[in-house]
Amino acid sequence: MLSENQEFDPQQSLRLIDEMIHKAKNRFSEDGFLYLLWGWLVFACTVLQFILMHVVHYSQYYLVWTLTWPAIIYQVYYIRKKKKQRSAKLYTDSVIGFVWIAFFILMVLLITIASRASDMPGLYQLVVNPCILALYGMPVFLCGIILRFPPLVAGAIGCWILSIFAPYVPYDYQLLLVAAAMLIAWIIPGYLLRNKYRKTFA
Repeated sequence: MLSENQEFDPQQSLRLIDEMIHKAKNRFSEDGFLYLLWGWLVFACTVLQFILMHVVHYSQYYLVWTLTWPAIIYQVYYIRKKKKQRSAKLYTDSVIGFVWIAFFILMVLLITIASRASDMPGLYQLVVNPCILALYGMPVFLCGIILRFPPLVAGAIGCWILSIFAPYVPYDYQLLLVAAAMLIAWIIPGYLLRNKYRKTFA
């Protein structure tokens, strides 16, 4: 606010307006890149595993998941680079970061627990992929609420619906449900997020 004795400065006013626009843009900082990276990677791994199991009949089909390690390394580099480029850290970025940390911890715990049940094929096939599908929906739903982005919320609900049907599907074909979950929860919302981000900063 200008005081009564303070003269109107057009340059200062333009700077103030520019700063307000910049802050408004920074309220939406999600560019969808990591959704697309992991969405396409998990989609490719599940489809490739299905092909190795049913077409190639390769016994070590699980090795396709070693492709996730380079992605993890690149993600660490990408996040650090993005933090350096951004002048100010947003509160939403911190919250979303903790959401994905919680997701990663839960995924590691689930895989660890599932490995103990691998000698019980019936239980393993009934529980593992349905639980993974349900877990995939958690960070997507929370991020959709935080960012106020309905496609993420819809994708999360889609994951949970697929998790309900998964126990009634043969284990090998549950992989295709995981691939479908990647499309509706991570890949499609990822492209929509990228388009929104580009429009915001155009």
